[in-house]
Amino acid sequence: MTPPETTTPPPSPAASPSPPATPPAPHFAAHAELADPALLHPDRDAAERLRALTPAELAAAVEDPAEPLAVRLAAGGLLALLGDPRIRTGAAPATRAVAGGAVPIGLPPRDVAAVVDAWAHVGVERAWIEKETPVEQVALADYWISTYPVTNAEYRHFLADTRHTARPTTWYLGAYPYDRANHPVAGVRPEDADAYAAWLSERTGHPWRLPGEAEWEYAAKGPLGFAFPWGDRFDADAANTRETGVHTTTPVGAFPAGRSPFGVSDMGGNVEEFVADDYRPYWGGSFVTDDLSAGTDGSPGPDRSAGADGSSRTDGVRVPYRVARGGSFSRFGDLARTRRRHGAFPSPLYPVGFRLATGTRP
Repeated sequence: MTPPETTTPPPSPAASPSPPATPPAPHFAAHAELADPALLHPDRDAAERLRALTPAELAAAVEDPAEPLAVRLAAGGLLALLGDPRIRTGAAPATRAVAGGAVPIGLPPRDVAAVVDAWAHVGVERAWIEKETPVEQVALADYWISTYPVTNAEYRHFLADTRHTARPTTWYLGAYPYDRANHPVAGVRPEDADAYAAWLSERTGHPWRLPGEAEWEYAAKGPLGFAFPWGDRFDADAANTRETGVHTTTPVGAFPAGRSPFGVSDMGGNVEEFVADDYRPYWGGSFVTDDLSAGTDGSPGPDRSAGADGSSRTDGVRVPYRVARGGSFSRFGDLARTRRRHGAFPSPLYPVGFRLATGTRP
């Protein structure tokens, strides 16, 4: 009997290789390059010199622009353990006075393209910068703004005194980072920052609050309207941003070249800072829906199409979000621009803290 004829099926076509995954824009890269120890560690002679200094002398070294970064950071590290005389836990913070007046806030629309082009190499998108437009005239009364952002030591005092339950998310396992006592606190919510201001107001008998968004911007850019707190050109030596290479928080005041025209420290880099205001478009502008309304994996986030009051919508319910300013160690220098409007992006890449202000002379 002849066996049935068999046929060999044609070979399957080779599967097309999957296209390579598109790398995230630099703005969303999870990790920076590893920090270079040579940038952060003082040499032996400098270390010996620091050991002989008093706390007051160490505090001066932290903010001495003539000292290299490694020396400034080491001086601040010693102060975190010895006690930093610049930090007043449970008491009124050091402040700088800002004279009020009619102040322009924001960016002219004609300047958007130039800003986007200048920061295209890190993935800045046009919508992010359009949020700064148009220019709005704001009348500011005289006010005082804290010289430094609120530190871990100050925030620990608040937690211990109030039994406030929310710990900063940057505190590993919720433990107080005693070795970073004089670094800015980060990983807090707007309501935590407001609670801190209310606590300090009650404790000191003086009205403390977060600065308004216009107050923050003016204190950062000064009467000449600088693009950065220190001037109109980005300088990686003037702020703790990703370009600087530290890639973690630093003691407050350790970048003296970055002081604002009013003498305020850390308004560019280190950690972002909540202000008192929720996002709204400037007068005559449109609500901007940007990356703050999407998840870090690119998935759609809350629907933040908004009305004229600047609030956003989630399932038809208006949900405002608090503005954050100043940029941080984990982000690029575009966020250190004095006009940049940001918020608490849902990712550990965006550590947010705060500073205080008052409309009454401290």
